[in-house]
Amino acid sequence: MKIRWLILFFPVVSIVVVSLLVKEYAAKSAPLPQGAAAAVAAATAANATPNRSGTIAIPDTTLAINSAQPMSQRVVRYEIDAKYNAAKHIVDATEILTYHNLTGQALDHFPFHLYQNAFQPKATFVRETNVQRGSDDPYEKWEDKDNGSEEIKSLEVVGQGDLTSKVQYIQPDDGNKDDKTVVDVHLPEAIAPGEYVQFKIAFQTNFPETQARSGWKHDFVLGGQWFPKVGVFRHGAWNCHQYHALTEFFADFGVYDVKLTVPQFEVVGASGVRVGEVNNADNTKTVSYHGDDIHDFAWTASPRYKVKEDGVFQGQMGPVQMRILMQPAHWDQVERHEKILRESLERFESWYGPYPYKVITLVDPEGEEAGGMEYPTFITGDTSWFMPEGLKLPELVVEHEFGHQYWYGMVATNEFEDAWMDEGINSYTEVKVLDSILGKNTDVLNMAGATAGERELQRSGYTYLADLDPIAQKAYDYYNSASYFGITYGKTASVLLTLEGIIGEDTMAKAMRTYFMKYRFTHPTKEDFLKTIEEVSGKNLRWYFDQAIYGSQVMDYKVLKIESFPVNWYEEKESMFEKDDQNRVYRSYVWLQRKGDFVMPVEVEIKFDNGEKIREHWDSASRWTKFTYEKKARVESAEIDPDHKIQIDRDDFNNSYSAEAHGKPARKLTNYWIFMTQWLGQALAWWAV
Repeated sequence: MKIRWLILFFPVVSIVVVSLLVKEYAAKSAPLPQGAAAAVAAATAANATPNRSGTIAIPDTTLAINSAQPMSQRVVRYEIDAKYNAAKHIVDATEILTYHNLTGQALDHFPFHLYQNAFQPKATFVRETNVQRGSDDPYEKWEDKDNGSEEIKSLEVVGQGDLTSKVQYIQPDDGNKDDKTVVDVHLPEAIAPGEYVQFKIAFQTNFPETQARSGWKHDFVLGGQWFPKVGVFRHGAWNCHQYHALTEFFADFGVYDVKLTVPQFEVVGASGVRVGEVNNADNTKTVSYHGDDIHDFAWTASPRYKVKEDGVFQGQMGPVQMRILMQPAHWDQVERHEKILRESLERFESWYGPYPYKVITLVDPEGEEAGGMEYPTFITGDTSWFMPEGLKLPELVVEHEFGHQYWYGMVATNEFEDAWMDEGINSYTEVKVLDSILGKNTDVLNMAGATAGERELQRSGYTYLADLDPIAQKAYDYYNSASYFGITYGKTASVLLTLEGIIGEDTMAKAMRTYFMKYRFTHPTKEDFLKTIEEVSGKNLRWYFDQAIYGSQVMDYKVLKIESFPVNWYEEKESMFEKDDQNRVYRSYVWLQRKGDFVMPVEVEIKFDNGEKIREHWDSASRWTKFTYEKKARVESAEIDPDHKIQIDRDDFNNSYSAEAHGKPARKLTNYWIFMTQWLGQALAWWAV
């Protein structure tokens, strides 16, 4: 939806923002000297680990990180030499992939992702998108500009010869023979445990017009998921899923050395640090990048970018270069982008752990389809030419995408199978970080007297679809895109916010930091995350996790009824009530109901008309309960969860009940409604003119 309509209809901004979420330089401002590329090559040779035959394998370089030692178990090394035809949106490239077999068993075949083949009319991605009709890119009709492709021209395994004819398309998830997003290569000789294998691949990638997470728009290109990428060997088998409409990615850590040849007028940004740039005789230039301990590589090019690269964040491990590439029409927002990026870095380093990379590149893309995406050390934002300070969309997107540097970039869980461990955990930390920076109830919207908060945004994303799917489910098995986004993002955030109320906010913060520091640069499972919380809290939380993570039970508590009667109602006369009201004793009843299947202990606060308050505890094992009181006061109201610790109750409106109606709130809502209708009418009149 265009941002102008967002401004006009800001009461529903929270729902729209969920759908928008529905994803080089080293630390100095000056470029590296011309000899840097040679220095990288020398460092690579000096630090490389030889295999049994003495050939070069995967280097121990640390040029791109603020660490003297590698931080991951490096499984892969990609050396890519790519030339981009900006007129045709085509990349022709060669790739050398070095793979270290750390699986503990011999490997006789290797699957590869060819993600750009998802953008073909019979591909699984397009089929699922058409069924969903609610995901990022619904196809009403197929056009040539929608076509994408990724073709292996040749494939050689060093020491085993040309295996191009052995490349076979496979469809491990759905059997769709028209899907070409995964290929498998069988080797004549298996690769023994501990050994290395090297693939030499020539390929061509044809980008579609921007959709999902890559592509071109006018003279802009986002090179995401653009090269043949090997799968991950995990739990005794290859994990290499097809590209689905509701999935992202999964890959091993390693080293990237990438050369991008583009027209000389292009401004380029990419993952990793820039280590060289050479102008060629044919009016092109070759820009070289190096990345350490990352599991993907993305890039962008446009002749119109304006660049801000003088910002440096002093991180715990060393300086971090903040490089920002903005569209000229949005240049007046560059300080706004840098500010939220810096503040996000500060919070994540302070709360969860250090950011070890020497660079973070923030890109303001062309077209909303390329906005809000994350790659290692490289993120895209999302803004518009008209973006008032009170509408926090740029801040929300930049913080969210930067957060992925931790839960996707470094923790690196399997997004195909456990998307919530990235998107959901990231949505939870998004609430915490934005609340801290922009205010608990104003971090989405704060303008013209209207406010909206991030935690309510996340909660509203799932409450209307709460019973369709559990959190712990493969991304491509969700009922539809609305359920996927609502559960994976919104429910996970709300479940973790509610968990704070069970174990304590400080304990939850300690558990999150413990989880990140323990599992960064690995591929943890959901049980690794859940057990970390249990270990740090010292509590058995299976009763909660079984319902909230593994189940689809719905929580809905209700104050069913309140009644108060004089104890001696049968003896006293009406005239006596009026004369002796202060000494009259009342028997009062408060009924609570558990409407949903989610069983969780709750607190209820009972207020009496003499000002007294009582807190009661209900284990909610039964469907309803009743509290009885005899006091010289009547029950005035009752409220479930008075401290508002529970974020997963489907309906907050039935959590409280007053014995007598209060007119003031109703009048306030009426005044708000009159204001809104008049304001919208004026706005629509302005729009029409």
